[in-house]
Amino acid sequence: MKITQVEAIHLRLPVVNERCDGSQDTLVVKVHTDAGIVGVGEVDSSPSVAKAIIDAPISHKISRGLTECVLGQDPFEIDRLIHRMYEGTIFFGRQGAVIQAMSGVEIALWDIVGKAVKRPVYQLLGGGFRKKFRAYASILFGDTPDETERIGRELVKQGYKAVKFGWGPMGLSEESDIAHVRAARKGLGPTAELMVDAGLCWDTATSIRRAKQFAEFNLAWLEEPLHPDNVDGYRRLCESTPPMRIAAGEEICDIKEMVAMMDAGIDVVQVDVTRVGGLMRSKRMGWDAADRHRLCVNHSYKTGINIAASLHFVAALPNTHYFEYCVEQGDLRKNLTKQAFPVIDGDISVPEEPGLGVDLNEAIVAKYRVG
Repeated sequence: MKITQVEAIHLRLPVVNERCDGSQDTLVVKVHTDAGIVGVGEVDSSPSVAKAIIDAPISHKISRGLTECVLGQDPFEIDRLIHRMYEGTIFFGRQGAVIQAMSGVEIALWDIVGKAVKRPVYQLLGGGFRKKFRAYASILFGDTPDETERIGRELVKQGYKAVKFGWGPMGLSEESDIAHVRAARKGLGPTAELMVDAGLCWDTATSIRRAKQFAEFNLAWLEEPLHPDNVDGYRRLCESTPPMRIAAGEEICDIKEMVAMMDAGIDVVQVDVTRVGGLMRSKRMGWDAADRHRLCVNHSYKTGINIAASLHFVAALPNTHYFEYCVEQGDLRKNLTKQAFPVIDGDISVPEEPGLGVDLNEAIVAKYRVG
């Protein structure tokens, strides 16, 4: 079997707001083969930037688009093709958008292999340690504390037993920060788990102060209060925090950088399969976390493709039981894949169909395709 074509498809809703919601646009990758099997993947990056990286013609030996690196190759040779993409883009890559773009191609390769051998991807990654996960609803804070409380109350009514609020008004003021987290806890009630994603909004001293102030609200974890470059700040925060997990990692693409963050002391290692180079590199990071006795959790604020790939990823790890589940209501998030991955009694299940277990809704692809 040989790769005959790579399609990088930019999808975008008619209106994209300046909020941290990756479900407003995306880059879908289709990898075609001469056997008629087509694999799908997704990239969480700037879609137009990632598309250019995939589509770029050859400039010289170490400056090639990702399509140039994999065309005519055997899709089963995934490790070799990861290396080929990394080395072929080393002139302009090594981190950031190039690694993110690699993710979409690599995930599509796993989808091809799973479909070819009629096995779900998690089995190809080494087997399922767990088939169900506690799905935590992932949503932005409301504009006001009252709205945050209302959102929390509604999500609990829908059956979620854990909710993460993030970004939005975090960082406006101490009074506002505390009011929103208090409102989130009030809306969820005393038993549902509450996570807070601060959205990189504080300096180190403020993060230490907020962690202490939030202790009364019984957080499952405090996520990304600091800039990802502030590794020493994370070290100071983790050493100073009262009994509360500190989570980070979703901004990271590089394996060594993720290890440095773990060694700084974070408790929850957040890996996004559509950012770190795909499933194999995600698994490596997950097992690095397991070796350090840290919890590993997926980051996912995208479409059903990311959800499916992430479920296969976490299933192949021994050190996780949570699953980030984006509950944004945009058309791409809800309808890009025919599969909806329902949350039942607070839990989400791993697909058992061959490959990723997703089919694209081609009407949605056609409706939102750019160019």
